[in-house]
Amino acid sequence: MFRNTARFLDALFVIAGGLLAHWMRFSTLAALPDTERLLIAFNCVLVLLMFPGFGVYETWRGKALGAMLARVAAAWLAVVAAALLLAFTLHRMDAVSRLWFAYSTLISGALIVVTKCAVHVALRSVRRRGMNFRTVAIVGAPGFARTLLAHLEHAPQAGFKPVCVLDMSVNSSLERVAAYGAQINRLPVLTDANAFAAKVRDEHVNEVWLALPLSEEHTIYRFQRMFRHDFVNLRFIPDVRSLSLFDHSLVEVVGLPTLSLSAPSLSPPQMWPKLIFDRLFAAAALIALAPVFVVLAVGIKLTSPGPVFFRQTRKGADGEPFSIYKFRSMTVHHEAHGQLTQASRNDSRVTKLGAFMRRTSLDELPQFLNVLLGQMSVVGPRPHALEHDDLYKDQVYGYMHRYRIKPGITGWAQVNGYRGATAKVEKMEARVKFDLFYIHNWSFWFDMKIVFITIFKGFVGRNAF
Repeated sequence: MFRNTARFLDALFVIAGGLLAHWMRFSTLAALPDTERLLIAFNCVLVLLMFPGFGVYETWRGKALGAMLARVAAAWLAVVAAALLLAFTLHRMDAVSRLWFAYSTLISGALIVVTKCAVHVALRSVRRRGMNFRTVAIVGAPGFARTLLAHLEHAPQAGFKPVCVLDMSVNSSLERVAAYGAQINRLPVLTDANAFAAKVRDEHVNEVWLALPLSEEHTIYRFQRMFRHDFVNLRFIPDVRSLSLFDHSLVEVVGLPTLSLSAPSLSPPQMWPKLIFDRLFAAAALIALAPVFVVLAVGIKLTSPGPVFFRQTRKGADGEPFSIYKFRSMTVHHEAHGQLTQASRNDSRVTKLGAFMRRTSLDELPQFLNVLLGQMSVVGPRPHALEHDDLYKDQVYGYMHRYRIKPGITGWAQVNGYRGATAKVEKMEARVKFDLFYIHNWSFWFDMKIVFITIFKGFVGRNAF
Protein backbone atom coordinates (compact mmCIF):
# COMPACT_ATOMS: atom_id res chain seq x y z
CA MET A 1 0.00 0.00 0.00
CA PHE A 2 2.68 2.48 1.04
CA ARG A 3 4.92 1.58 -1.91
CA ASN A 4 2.08 1.97 -4.40
CA THR A 5 1.29 5.38 -2.92
CA ALA A 6 4.97 6.36 -3.22
CA ARG A 7 5.03 5.29 -6.88
CA PHE A 8 1.85 7.26 -7.60
CA LEU A 9 3.29 10.38 -5.94
CA ASP A 10 6.57 10.12 -7.84
CA ALA A 11 4.73 9.96 -11.17
CA LEU A 12 2.51 12.84 -10.06
CA PHE A 13 5.59 14.94 -9.21
CA VAL A 14 7.01 14.29 -12.68
CA ILE A 15 3.81 15.65 -14.22
CA ALA A 16 3.69 18.58 -11.78
CA GLY A 17 7.31 19.45 -12.51
CA GLY A 18 6.69 19.46 -16.26
CA LEU A 19 3.61 21.67 -15.94
CA LEU A 20 5.26 24.12 -13.52
CA ALA A 21 8.33 24.33 -15.76
CA HIS A 22 6.09 25.14 -18.77
CA TRP A 23 4.31 27.85 -16.78
CA MET A 24 7.62 29.35 -15.61
CA ARG A 25 9.04 29.30 -19.15
CA PHE A 26 6.00 30.42 -21.14
CA SER A 27 3.72 31.97 -18.44
CA THR A 28 0.85 29.74 -19.50
CA LEU A 29 -0.38 26.16 -19.11
CA ALA A 30 -2.28 26.13 -22.37
CA ALA A 31 -1.14 24.41 -25.56
CA LEU A 32 1.49 22.08 -24.09
CA PRO A 33 3.64 20.94 -27.07
CA ASP A 34 3.49 17.28 -28.08
CA THR A 35 7.22 16.83 -27.44
CA GLU A 36 6.89 18.03 -23.85
CA ARG A 37 3.89 15.74 -23.31
CA LEU A 38 5.88 12.84 -24.71
CA LEU A 39 8.85 13.51 -22.42
CA ILE A 40 6.61 13.89 -19.36
CA ALA A 41 4.85 10.60 -20.15
CA PHE A 42 8.16 8.88 -20.85
CA ASN A 43 9.61 10.14 -17.53
CA CYS A 44 6.58 8.81 -15.66
CA VAL A 45 7.03 5.36 -17.19
CA LEU A 46 10.76 5.39 -16.51
CA VAL A 47 10.23 6.40 -12.88
CA LEU A 48 7.86 3.47 -12.38
CA LEU A 49 10.29 1.08 -14.10
CA MET A 50 13.72 2.31 -12.93
CA PHE A 51 13.14 3.53 -9.38
CA PRO A 52 12.51 -0.01 -8.04
CA GLY A 53 15.78 -1.14 -9.65
CA PHE A 54 17.66 1.55 -7.71
CA GLY A 55 16.07 0.37 -4.46
CA VAL A 56 14.13 3.61 -3.98
CA TYR A 57 11.07 1.79 -2.66
CA GLU A 58 12.95 -0.47 -0.26
CA THR A 59 12.37 0.17 3.43
CA TRP A 60 14.40 3.10 4.78
CA ARG A 61 13.99 1.91 8.35
CA GLY A 62 17.30 2.04 10.21
CA LYS A 63 19.24 3.29 7.17
CA ALA A 64 21.18 6.53 6.79
CA LEU A 65 19.03 9.31 5.31
CA GLY A 66 21.87 10.80 3.29
CA ALA A 67 22.70 7.54 1.52
CA MET A 68 19.05 6.88 0.66
CA LEU A 69 18.51 10.41 -0.70
CA ALA A 70 21.66 10.03 -2.80
CA ARG A 71 20.17 6.83 -4.23
CA VAL A 72 16.95 8.68 -5.11
CA ALA A 73 18.89 11.50 -6.77
CA ALA A 74 20.94 8.99 -8.78
CA ALA A 75 17.76 7.21 -9.91
CA TRP A 76 16.19 10.51 -11.03
CA LEU A 77 19.33 11.53 -12.94
CA ALA A 78 19.25 8.14 -14.72
CA VAL A 79 15.62 8.82 -15.72
CA VAL A 80 16.55 12.27 -17.04
CA ALA A 81 19.51 10.86 -18.99
CA ALA A 82 17.23 8.27 -20.59
CA ALA A 83 14.75 11.03 -21.52
CA LEU A 84 17.54 13.02 -23.17
CA LEU A 85 18.60 9.92 -25.11
CA LEU A 86 15.02 9.45 -26.30
CA ALA A 87 14.79 13.05 -27.49
CA PHE A 88 18.04 12.73 -29.45
CA THR A 89 17.00 9.37 -30.92
CA LEU A 90 13.70 10.78 -32.17
CA HIS A 91 15.45 13.91 -33.48
CA ARG A 92 13.10 16.04 -31.44
CA MET A 93 15.66 17.88 -29.31
CA ASP A 94 15.28 21.02 -31.43
CA ALA A 95 11.59 21.13 -30.52
CA VAL A 96 12.31 21.02 -26.77
CA SER A 97 12.99 24.19 -24.82
CA ARG A 98 16.26 23.62 -22.99
CA LEU A 99 15.15 25.98 -20.24
CA TRP A 100 11.89 24.06 -19.83
CA PHE A 101 13.80 20.78 -19.66
CA ALA A 102 16.16 22.17 -17.00
CA TYR A 103 13.25 23.62 -14.97
CA SER A 104 11.26 20.37 -15.13
CA THR A 105 14.31 18.30 -14.13
CA LEU A 106 15.06 20.47 -11.11
CA ILE A 107 11.44 20.89 -9.97
CA SER A 108 10.43 17.24 -10.31
CA GLY A 109 13.68 16.06 -8.73
CA ALA A 110 13.29 18.49 -5.84
CA LEU A 111 9.67 17.47 -5.25
CA ILE A 112 10.60 13.78 -5.20
CA VAL A 113 13.63 14.19 -2.92
CA VAL A 114 12.07 16.70 -0.51
CA THR A 115 8.88 14.65 -0.13
CA LYS A 116 10.78 11.45 0.62
CA CYS A 117 12.96 13.34 3.10
CA ALA A 118 9.89 14.80 4.83
CA VAL A 119 8.18 11.38 5.03
CA HIS A 120 11.34 9.80 6.44
CA VAL A 121 11.73 12.53 9.09
CA ALA A 122 8.04 12.23 10.00
CA LEU A 123 8.33 8.45 10.37
CA ARG A 124 11.42 8.84 12.56
CA SER A 125 9.47 11.18 14.81
CA VAL A 126 6.55 8.76 14.97
CA ARG A 127 8.85 5.84 15.81
CA ARG A 128 10.52 7.79 18.61
CA ARG A 129 7.07 7.97 20.19
CA GLY A 130 6.77 4.19 20.14
CA MET A 131 4.59 3.83 17.05
CA ASN A 132 5.19 2.20 13.66
CA PHE A 133 7.71 -0.23 15.11
CA ARG A 134 8.80 -3.74 14.14
CA THR A 135 9.32 -6.31 16.87
CA VAL A 136 12.68 -8.09 17.03
CA ALA A 137 13.81 -11.31 18.72
CA ILE A 138 17.56 -11.78 19.09
CA VAL A 139 19.48 -15.06 18.99
CA GLY A 140 23.03 -14.99 20.33
CA ALA A 141 25.44 -14.90 23.25
CA PRO A 142 24.68 -12.38 26.01
CA GLY A 143 27.67 -10.15 25.27
CA PHE A 144 26.86 -9.46 21.63
CA ALA A 145 23.11 -9.41 22.29
CA ARG A 146 23.70 -6.68 24.85
CA THR A 147 25.63 -4.69 22.21
CA LEU A 148 22.74 -4.95 19.74
CA LEU A 149 20.22 -3.92 22.39
CA ALA A 150 22.33 -0.89 23.23
CA HIS A 151 22.33 0.12 19.56
CA LEU A 152 18.54 -0.23 19.39
CA GLU A 153 18.12 1.76 22.57
CA HIS A 154 20.18 4.62 21.17
CA ALA A 155 18.33 4.58 17.82
CA PRO A 156 14.61 4.69 18.67
CA GLN A 157 13.95 6.49 15.37
CA ALA A 158 14.70 3.23 13.54
CA GLY A 159 11.53 1.70 14.97
CA PHE A 160 12.85 -1.68 16.15
CA LYS A 161 11.44 -2.99 19.44
CA PRO A 162 13.24 -5.99 21.03
CA VAL A 163 10.92 -8.48 22.71
CA CYS A 164 13.17 -11.35 23.82
CA VAL A 165 16.61 -12.93 23.61
CA LEU A 166 17.55 -16.55 23.03
CA ASP A 167 20.83 -17.20 24.86
CA MET A 168 22.87 -19.59 22.71
CA SER A 169 25.75 -19.87 25.19
CA VAL A 170 26.81 -23.34 26.18
CA ASN A 171 25.85 -24.44 29.73
CA SER A 172 23.87 -21.28 30.56
CA SER A 173 22.99 -21.27 34.24
CA LEU A 174 19.63 -20.00 35.48
CA GLU A 175 21.40 -17.55 37.78
CA ARG A 176 23.37 -15.94 34.95
CA VAL A 177 20.31 -15.79 32.72
CA ALA A 178 18.33 -14.05 35.46
CA ALA A 179 21.14 -11.58 36.08
CA TYR A 180 21.46 -10.90 32.37
CA GLY A 181 17.70 -10.30 32.10
CA ALA A 182 17.86 -7.77 34.91
CA GLN A 183 20.66 -5.90 33.14
CA ILE A 184 18.56 -5.36 30.03
CA ASN A 185 15.41 -4.00 31.67
CA ARG A 186 13.88 -7.39 32.38
CA LEU A 187 13.75 -8.41 28.74
CA PRO A 188 12.83 -12.14 28.64
CA VAL A 189 15.86 -14.34 28.09
CA LEU A 190 15.13 -17.87 26.86
CA THR A 191 17.42 -20.87 26.65
CA ASP A 192 15.18 -23.33 24.75
CA ALA A 193 14.98 -22.89 20.99
CA ASN A 194 11.52 -24.47 20.71
CA ALA A 195 10.10 -22.15 23.38
CA PHE A 196 11.72 -19.25 21.55
CA ALA A 197 10.12 -20.27 18.24
CA ALA A 198 6.73 -20.62 19.92
CA LYS A 199 7.04 -17.13 21.40
CA VAL A 200 7.99 -15.66 18.02
CA ARG A 201 4.93 -17.26 16.41
CA ASP A 202 2.47 -16.53 19.22
CA GLU A 203 3.43 -12.85 19.43
CA HIS A 204 3.78 -12.44 15.63
CA VAL A 205 7.33 -11.12 15.95
CA ASN A 206 8.39 -9.36 12.74
CA GLU A 207 12.11 -10.12 12.70
CA VAL A 208 14.61 -12.59 14.16
CA TRP A 209 18.19 -11.38 14.33
CA LEU A 210 20.81 -14.14 14.37
CA ALA A 211 23.70 -12.50 16.24
CA LEU A 212 26.08 -15.42 15.90
CA PRO A 213 29.77 -16.04 15.11
CA LEU A 214 30.70 -16.99 11.56
CA SER A 215 31.47 -20.51 12.78
CA GLU A 216 27.80 -21.13 13.74
CA GLU A 217 26.72 -22.02 10.20
CA HIS A 218 24.80 -25.07 11.41
CA THR A 219 22.83 -22.91 13.89
CA ILE A 220 21.95 -20.41 11.17
CA TYR A 221 20.73 -23.24 8.93
CA ARG A 222 18.73 -24.63 11.86
CA PHE A 223 16.81 -21.39 12.31
CA GLN A 224 16.27 -21.07 8.58
CA ARG A 225 14.58 -24.45 8.62
CA MET A 226 12.72 -23.65 11.83
CA PHE A 227 11.05 -20.56 10.35
CA ARG A 228 10.84 -21.69 6.71
CA HIS A 229 7.02 -21.68 6.81
CA ASP A 230 6.68 -18.44 8.79
CA PHE A 231 6.60 -14.90 7.46
CA VAL A 232 9.45 -13.79 9.71
CA ASN A 233 12.31 -11.67 8.41
CA LEU A 234 15.56 -13.44 9.34
CA ARG A 235 18.70 -11.28 9.57
CA PHE A 236 22.21 -12.59 10.14
CA ILE A 237 24.39 -10.15 12.08
CA PRO A 238 27.83 -11.79 12.31
CA ASP A 239 29.59 -11.54 15.66
CA VAL A 240 33.16 -10.80 14.56
CA ARG A 241 34.24 -8.75 17.57
CA SER A 242 37.14 -11.05 18.36
CA LEU A 243 38.56 -10.81 14.84
CA SER A 244 39.28 -7.11 14.60
CA LEU A 245 39.48 -3.79 16.38
CA PHE A 246 37.51 -1.87 13.77
CA ASP A 247 34.05 -1.82 12.24
CA HIS A 248 33.45 -4.53 9.67
CA SER A 249 32.36 -3.19 6.29
CA LEU A 250 30.99 -5.40 3.52
CA VAL A 251 32.59 -4.63 0.15
CA GLU A 252 32.73 -6.33 -3.23
CA VAL A 253 36.01 -7.66 -4.59
CA VAL A 254 35.93 -9.12 -8.12
CA GLY A 255 32.18 -9.49 -7.72
CA LEU A 256 32.42 -11.38 -4.41
CA PRO A 257 31.14 -10.02 -1.07
CA THR A 258 34.00 -9.65 1.40
CA LEU A 259 34.02 -8.60 5.06
CA SER A 260 36.86 -6.22 6.00
CA LEU A 261 38.23 -7.32 9.38
CA SER A 262 41.25 -5.08 9.93
CA ALA A 263 40.90 -1.88 7.91
CA PRO A 264 38.96 1.19 9.07
CA SER A 265 35.57 1.41 7.34
CA LEU A 266 36.07 5.03 6.23
CA SER A 267 35.95 5.55 2.48
CA PRO A 268 38.20 8.09 0.69
CA PRO A 269 35.30 10.55 0.11
CA GLN A 270 34.62 10.55 3.87
CA MET A 271 38.26 11.53 4.45
CA TRP A 272 38.30 14.43 1.96
CA PRO A 273 37.44 17.09 4.58
CA LYS A 274 40.36 15.85 6.69
CA LEU A 275 42.75 15.89 3.73
CA ILE A 276 41.73 19.39 2.68
CA PHE A 277 41.93 20.69 6.25
CA ASP A 278 45.39 19.14 6.72
CA ARG A 279 46.87 20.87 3.68
CA LEU A 280 45.28 24.27 4.36
CA PHE A 281 46.08 24.21 8.09
CA ALA A 282 49.68 23.08 7.51
CA ALA A 283 50.28 25.77 4.86
CA ALA A 284 48.82 28.47 7.10
CA ALA A 285 50.83 27.24 10.11
CA LEU A 286 54.12 27.20 8.17
CA ILE A 287 53.54 30.75 6.93
CA ALA A 288 52.41 32.11 10.31
CA LEU A 289 55.20 30.37 12.23
CA ALA A 290 58.01 31.29 9.84
CA PRO A 291 59.43 33.94 12.25
CA VAL A 292 59.37 31.37 15.09
CA PHE A 293 61.22 28.92 12.86
CA VAL A 294 63.92 31.48 12.18
CA VAL A 295 64.36 32.35 15.87
CA LEU A 296 64.54 28.69 16.94
CA ALA A 297 66.95 27.82 14.11
CA VAL A 298 69.31 30.61 15.13
CA GLY A 299 69.03 29.59 18.80
CA ILE A 300 69.82 25.95 18.02
CA LYS A 301 72.90 26.87 15.98
CA LEU A 302 74.17 29.24 18.69
CA THR A 303 73.67 26.88 21.65
CA SER A 304 75.09 23.62 20.29
CA PRO A 305 76.98 22.38 17.23
CA GLY A 306 75.12 20.32 14.69
CA PRO A 307 72.18 20.58 12.25
CA VAL A 308 69.03 22.58 12.98
CA PHE A 309 66.68 19.75 12.10
CA PHE A 310 66.59 16.19 13.35
CA ARG A 311 65.29 13.57 10.95
CA GLN A 312 64.21 10.06 11.87
CA THR A 313 62.42 7.28 10.00
CA ARG A 314 58.90 6.57 11.23
CA LYS A 315 55.97 4.52 9.94
CA GLY A 316 53.10 6.28 8.17
CA ALA A 317 49.72 5.06 6.98
CA ASP A 318 49.72 1.30 6.32
CA GLY A 319 53.31 1.12 7.59
CA GLU A 320 54.85 3.19 4.77
CA PRO A 321 58.16 4.65 6.08
CA PHE A 322 58.87 8.38 5.92
CA SER A 323 61.34 10.84 7.43
CA ILE A 324 59.83 12.87 10.25
CA TYR A 325 61.19 16.39 10.89
CA LYS A 326 61.86 17.93 14.30
CA PHE A 327 63.96 20.76 15.64
CA ARG A 328 67.08 19.22 17.15
CA SER A 329 66.76 19.32 20.93
CA MET A 330 69.74 17.13 21.91
CA THR A 331 73.45 17.26 21.39
CA VAL A 332 74.67 15.23 18.45
CA HIS A 333 75.37 11.67 19.62
CA HIS A 334 75.36 8.13 18.24
CA GLU A 335 73.72 4.98 19.59
CA ALA A 336 74.20 1.34 18.77
CA HIS A 337 72.24 0.01 15.81
CA GLY A 338 68.72 -1.09 16.85
CA GLN A 339 68.95 0.69 20.20
CA LEU A 340 67.10 3.88 21.13
CA THR A 341 67.31 5.48 24.55
CA GLN A 342 64.30 7.61 25.39
CA ALA A 343 64.91 11.05 26.86
CA SER A 344 64.53 11.08 30.64
CA ARG A 345 64.20 13.82 33.21
CA ASN A 346 67.45 15.83 33.54
CA ASP A 347 68.89 13.96 30.54
CA SER A 348 72.39 15.35 29.88
CA ARG A 349 71.93 14.97 26.13
CA VAL A 350 69.09 17.53 26.05
CA THR A 351 70.25 21.12 25.54
CA LYS A 352 68.78 23.99 27.58
CA LEU A 353 66.93 25.34 24.55
CA GLY A 354 65.98 21.76 23.65
CA ALA A 355 64.42 21.19 27.07
CA PHE A 356 62.26 24.27 26.59
CA MET A 357 61.23 23.18 23.09
CA ARG A 358 60.34 19.69 24.27
CA ARG A 359 58.22 20.95 27.20
CA THR A 360 56.29 23.30 24.89
CA SER A 361 56.23 20.96 21.84
CA LEU A 362 58.01 23.59 19.74
CA ASP A 363 60.38 20.88 18.52
CA GLU A 364 57.39 19.25 16.73
CA LEU A 365 56.53 22.31 14.58
CA PRO A 366 58.56 21.20 11.50
CA GLN A 367 56.16 18.27 11.20
CA PHE A 368 53.71 20.64 9.51
CA LEU A 369 56.00 20.10 6.51
CA ASN A 370 55.28 16.35 6.77
CA VAL A 371 51.56 17.21 6.81
CA LEU A 372 51.94 19.40 3.73
CA LEU A 373 53.73 16.54 1.95
CA GLY A 374 50.84 14.18 2.81
CA GLN A 375 52.94 11.95 5.09
CA MET A 376 51.19 12.99 8.30
CA SER A 377 47.91 14.54 9.44
CA VAL A 378 47.31 17.38 11.88
CA VAL A 379 45.37 14.95 14.11
CA GLY A 380 46.12 11.26 14.47
CA PRO A 381 48.06 8.73 16.54
CA ARG A 382 51.61 9.90 17.24
CA PRO A 383 54.24 7.94 15.26
CA HIS A 384 56.80 6.19 17.43
CA ALA A 385 60.40 5.31 16.70
CA LEU A 386 60.86 2.07 14.76
CA GLU A 387 62.66 0.54 17.73
CA HIS A 388 59.62 1.22 19.91
CA ASP A 389 57.35 -0.34 17.27
CA ASP A 390 59.43 -3.53 17.39
CA LEU A 391 59.31 -3.49 21.20
CA TYR A 392 55.59 -2.88 21.73
CA LYS A 393 53.93 -4.59 18.76
CA ASP A 394 54.04 -7.95 20.56
CA GLN A 395 53.35 -6.55 24.04
CA VAL A 396 50.40 -4.22 23.42
CA TYR A 397 47.29 -5.62 21.74
CA GLY A 398 46.28 -3.57 18.71
CA TYR A 399 49.48 -1.52 18.70
CA MET A 400 50.13 -1.76 14.95
CA HIS A 401 46.50 -0.93 14.12
CA ARG A 402 47.42 2.67 14.94
CA TYR A 403 49.19 2.81 11.58
CA ARG A 404 46.02 2.10 9.60
CA ILE A 405 45.66 5.88 9.23
CA LYS A 406 48.14 8.72 8.91
CA PRO A 407 49.98 9.62 12.13
CA GLY A 408 49.35 13.07 13.53
CA ILE A 409 51.10 16.01 15.18
CA THR A 410 48.54 15.88 17.98
CA GLY A 411 46.01 13.24 18.95
CA TRP A 412 43.32 12.10 21.33
CA ALA A 413 45.92 10.40 23.57
CA GLN A 414 48.06 13.55 23.74
CA VAL A 415 45.24 15.89 24.79
CA ASN A 416 44.32 13.36 27.49
CA GLY A 417 47.77 13.61 29.06
CA TYR A 418 49.66 10.82 27.30
CA ARG A 419 52.68 12.73 26.01
CA GLY A 420 56.38 12.15 26.29
CA ALA A 421 58.23 9.00 27.30
CA THR A 422 56.50 5.69 27.97
CA ALA A 423 58.73 3.84 30.39
CA LYS A 424 56.06 1.28 31.31
CA VAL A 425 54.02 -1.03 29.11
CA GLU A 426 50.87 0.04 30.99
CA LYS A 427 51.35 3.63 29.80
CA MET A 428 51.71 2.51 26.21
CA GLU A 429 48.60 0.31 26.54
CA ALA A 430 46.61 3.32 27.76
CA ARG A 431 47.93 5.47 24.92
CA VAL A 432 47.04 2.83 22.35
CA LYS A 433 43.50 2.57 23.76
CA PHE A 434 43.01 6.29 23.21
CA ASP A 435 44.45 6.04 19.69
CA LEU A 436 42.16 3.14 18.77
CA PHE A 437 39.16 4.96 20.25
CA TYR A 438 40.00 7.91 17.99
CA ILE A 439 40.23 5.71 14.88
CA HIS A 440 37.01 3.88 15.73
CA ASN A 441 35.06 7.10 16.40
CA TRP A 442 36.69 9.40 13.87
CA SER A 443 34.79 12.33 12.43
CA PHE A 444 35.88 15.69 11.07
CA TRP A 445 34.35 17.43 14.08
CA PHE A 446 36.24 15.10 16.42
CA ASP A 447 39.42 16.38 14.75
CA MET A 448 38.30 19.97 15.28
CA LYS A 449 37.67 19.24 18.95
CA ILE A 450 41.18 17.82 19.38
CA VAL A 451 42.73 20.80 17.58
CA PHE A 452 40.78 23.18 19.82
CA ILE A 453 41.87 21.35 22.99
CA THR A 454 45.49 21.24 21.77
CA ILE A 455 45.59 24.99 21.19
CA PHE A 456 44.49 25.70 24.75
CA LYS A 457 46.13 22.93 26.76
CA GLY A 458 47.89 20.42 24.58
CA PHE A 459 51.26 22.08 23.93
CA VAL A 460 52.71 21.91 27.43
CA GLY A 461 52.95 18.68 29.38
CA ARG A 462 54.77 17.64 32.53
CA ASN A 463 55.61 14.26 31.02
CA ALA A 464 57.52 15.85 28.12
CA PHE A 465 61.23 16.29 28.83
